[in-house]
Amino acid sequence: MRRLVILLCAAALGGCTLEPAYVRPMPAAPTTWPVGAAYPQVQAAASPSLTYVEVFRDPRLKALIDRSLTANQDLAAALANVEIARAQYRVQRAEELPHLNATASASEDRARGDTTRDHQAGLELPAFQLDLFGRLRSLSHAAQEAYLASDAGARMARLTLVGDVADAWLTLAADRSLLSVADDTEASARRTVDLTQVRLSGGVAPRSDLSQAQTVLDQALADQAQLTSQVAQDRNALQLLVGGPVADAELPASIEGLDASLAEVPAGLDSHILLGRPDVEEAEHRLKASFAEIGAARAAFFPTINLTALAGVASPELGALFSGGTLAWQGQAAASLPLFAGGANAGGLALAKGERDLAVAQYQKAIQAAFRDVADALARRGTIDRQLAAQASLEAAANESYTLSLARYREGVDPYLSTLDAQRTLYAARRALAATRLAQAQNLVALYESLGGDPLVRSAS
Repeated sequence: MRRLVILLCAAALGGCTLEPAYVRPMPAAPTTWPVGAAYPQVQAAASPSLTYVEVFRDPRLKALIDRSLTANQDLAAALANVEIARAQYRVQRAEELPHLNATASASEDRARGDTTRDHQAGLELPAFQLDLFGRLRSLSHAAQEAYLASDAGARMARLTLVGDVADAWLTLAADRSLLSVADDTEASARRTVDLTQVRLSGGVAPRSDLSQAQTVLDQALADQAQLTSQVAQDRNALQLLVGGPVADAELPASIEGLDASLAEVPAGLDSHILLGRPDVEEAEHRLKASFAEIGAARAAFFPTINLTALAGVASPELGALFSGGTLAWQGQAAASLPLFAGGANAGGLALAKGERDLAVAQYQKAIQAAFRDVADALARRGTIDRQLAAQASLEAAANESYTLSLARYREGVDPYLSTLDAQRTLYAARRALAATRLAQAQNLVALYESLGGDPLVRSAS
């Protein structure tokens, strides 16, 4: 009974820890989103709806995102790191438990005509350390937090991948629109060159008109070549993200037809929602791991006790190994107290505290960076609709101006310079409108990412 009490006391002491109590630092970021002329007026949302299935409504895009979540190699590497961290935690956790080995041996010695045989079989408890001051427990806690940090990192990798696929898909759509604008401008400029050539041949227009008309045509031809390459490169980038070939049917024809492909992202949420963003959770888990490392470093100043035991049977004859009277056992306990380590233990504790301070700073920086991501996305969201409306109006006005100017040039009322300016303005306005449509769509993607959208929900398409 006395031995049982001793063992229970030792087990109770094994539950002690020297880790400092963890208290989540107050986030070094405002509790509300910024307000002002650049920001939208939003109502508080009861709960976020941030799954990519709800935000990205186009079935083609959802299908590509689904494929990327199973075939992207960067994500596969992130998931492998999670498995590595989980295995390391299991290995470290096993150090807290006694190991039991089955042993068997046989030996034979011959000296001076006498033969000595020895056969043994039993169970061995090799060097089990009583975790009186929680060193092993703290190391296990640190390994567990490292595993959880890796898991949060993998979720962040998924979230980033979803956003990257959406951005690449939208960018390809915008570049196809720009290529279409270049095609239209090339056709229009070619007709203008032909008209100018006729007027030059008839002695109505100077040669400078033909040279000026040729500049617009050449610019459109150069843009055609560049955008043809860019569309091909966009497709290559998308295929890399998806992890395989992308069919033509899965690609958008233009950016103009995607207005209903993305849903609004709720922005009227308390800024503390950022504490659940995967990269912020990852930073907090690493912060918790640093607290556990301090506990392990403190425990290094105290004694360690190792237990070794062996119980089994021994006999000179193999046939009599398990007969009566062959039972044998051996036990040993050893204690070690660090007296002088050249400052290694003190240095280890100082190192652990320094890493804790670093982890606090990294945690606060993660929150601040997350807040800035959302604030930047909100600032863009608050103005992009007005910008798009103004850009569409500009494109319409430029188109009408060019039509009228070309008609007046045909009738000989206006010089070609007016038509040239109108054509260039229209070309720039159409390109700017396509770029603004892309910015509007990408802003919704940025809000989804910055608010920590959930990429784990798979679509049914």
